[in-house]
Amino acid sequence: MQSTTSAEIGEHSTQSEAKLFLARVAEETGMEEAAAAARRREVLAEIAATGTYSHTPEELTHGAKMAWRNANRCIGRLFWNRMHVFDERGAASEQAVFDALLRHLAFATNGGEIRPAITILPQAGDGRDTFRIWNHQLLRYAGYESTAGVVGDPASVGFTRICERLGWRGEGTPFDLLPLVVQHGGKPPRLFEIPRTHALEVPLSHPERDVFAGFSAKWYAVPVISDMLLEIGGIRYPAAPFNGWYMGTEIGSRNLGDEARYNLLPRVAANLGLDTSSNASLWKDRALVELNAAVLHSYRLAGVTIVDHHTAAQQFSVFERNEEKAGRDVTGRWSWLIPPMSPSATSVFHKSYEDRIVSPQFLHQNPPYA
Repeated sequence: MQSTTSAEIGEHSTQSEAKLFLARVAEETGMEEAAAAARRREVLAEIAATGTYSHTPEELTHGAKMAWRNANRCIGRLFWNRMHVFDERGAASEQAVFDALLRHLAFATNGGEIRPAITILPQAGDGRDTFRIWNHQLLRYAGYESTAGVVGDPASVGFTRICERLGWRGEGTPFDLLPLVVQHGGKPPRLFEIPRTHALEVPLSHPERDVFAGFSAKWYAVPVISDMLLEIGGIRYPAAPFNGWYMGTEIGSRNLGDEARYNLLPRVAANLGLDTSSNASLWKDRALVELNAAVLHSYRLAGVTIVDHHTAAQQFSVFERNEEKAGRDVTGRWSWLIPPMSPSATSVFHKSYEDRIVSPQFLHQNPPYA
């Protein structure tokens, strides 16, 4: 009996994924049948010869947009077709990657009128060393352990230690922007400081009350996820940072409100004069609403794109209707689609979704420093 090698299994898998992807692209873009057949033959021949293949710029662009459309944890998928794709597969050095990431930040920030974007770096398995971005997000605040507790973001304590071991030193404030850490293949990682011109931040204030008294709260404008893997048609891109814009509760309820993050609810409640002696006073709920109101107010005051969770849920309903018209199922992870504040007041709360993986997709991957 003839055995099948792992290389042959991998080649077969890539062929299958490539054919499915090419068929979807041809259908969705209206490609002529003859052109689609020719492209399929070309790709299969390339896989047979090398074990992999390269996407055309058009395939890369549409595939990246499809991955956002298939992102089960994202409520903002209505705008999937607006994503701008930066093709940086030719990047050959850490400096070239850093320069590409700065271009991404400048384009996405756009003076506060946030634009969805993705920067795609070289694929895995094409004979070259790939790049990894060690940061969870391109913009993220440091976290420092102290005898009085964590200064900054507790979620960043571990990565902050790594940056310090690599030679970085922050100022020790609650809102120090971490450096970017880029690694090429098996080489030592390189640190890059992000210029202030590329890191728009929003000072936070409440429209009516001084809920942050004694604490200069702020948050950055653009959430660029940078540690996930992009898979398109069997091809894996280990570095493909992407962004939309913030939903207010991501900042107010989670980043600033969670006990395991900045834990600002007790401070806000005290500044509002709320009775915190009993949970029955609902002081956490009242403080949470005002904290989120401050975030939405501040971003709008600064002219930075943001969406409230009720509007985001309405937009997701439009996305669902659009997908139904296109004959596509909407998959989703319910626990992520419902907002972390007043979820039952949104339509998403009252529905169920199949948490089924659909390619192209964004995937979690182990950090290179673990």
